[in-house]
Amino acid sequence: MFTGLVETIGTVSSLEPLDTSASGGGGTSLTITNCEEILTDAHLGDSIAVNGTLNLSNSNRLRQNLVQGRRGPRNPASHEPRLPEHQLPGEPRARGPQRNPHGRHFVQGHVDTIATILSVTPDSNALVLRLQPRDRGVLRYIVEKGYVTLDGASLTVTKVVDGEEGYFEIMLIAYTQEKIVTASKKVGEDVNVEIDIVGKYVEKSVQSYFAGVGGGDFAILEKMVSRIVEEKLKK
Repeated sequence: MFTGLVETIGTVSSLEPLDTSASGGGGTSLTITNCEEILTDAHLGDSIAVNGTLNLSNSNRLRQNLVQGRRGPRNPASHEPRLPEHQLPGEPRARGPQRNPHGRHFVQGHVDTIATILSVTPDSNALVLRLQPRDRGVLRYIVEKGYVTLDGASLTVTKVVDGEEGYFEIMLIAYTQEKIVTASKKVGEDVNVEIDIVGKYVEKSVQSYFAGVGGGDFAILEKMVSRIVEEKLKK
């Protein structure tokens, strides 16, 4: 579990597309340098989110950008060690540099899709990024003033437009621009996207509830409206 607060930006010094060693397991392996500060108490088997992802399995490679485009050798990658089991987001990290003791939201390190940067617009000393997810379906989980994880960084959503041509926007203040790799990317480049897991849980709970009420014969919205109308008529 992570918070989406990036602790350091390291360098991808090498990339092996097919690592047949025992540890590589036939997947893709990255060698990352310039990240010593988060390794002071790291051990084999510990999780570290690199650009918001935990591994480079064949299935995960289709959803993230670590082995595509700029994610080659000598390119930057953001890092965050996992939270200790007893610690929740919002609590000071008991290890490593404590840059921000307030935390963000629950981040799993499982990338849902890739989003392409459509525009980068300066706003005073901030930057407004407009992004279009490859899988438009994730837009239903992204809400204005909610959280979304881009390249491992937890960021606040400032605008959402649904539909086939849908997109969302985030704003990067000057401080954040210095801390995350997304700020250095240009129009047309991709970012890793992990949506807030809470939205998925809520959707599943609502679906299960209304499936039980109506036997799953109608769309969720139709069931909700029908139930509200019936309750109003009874009154």
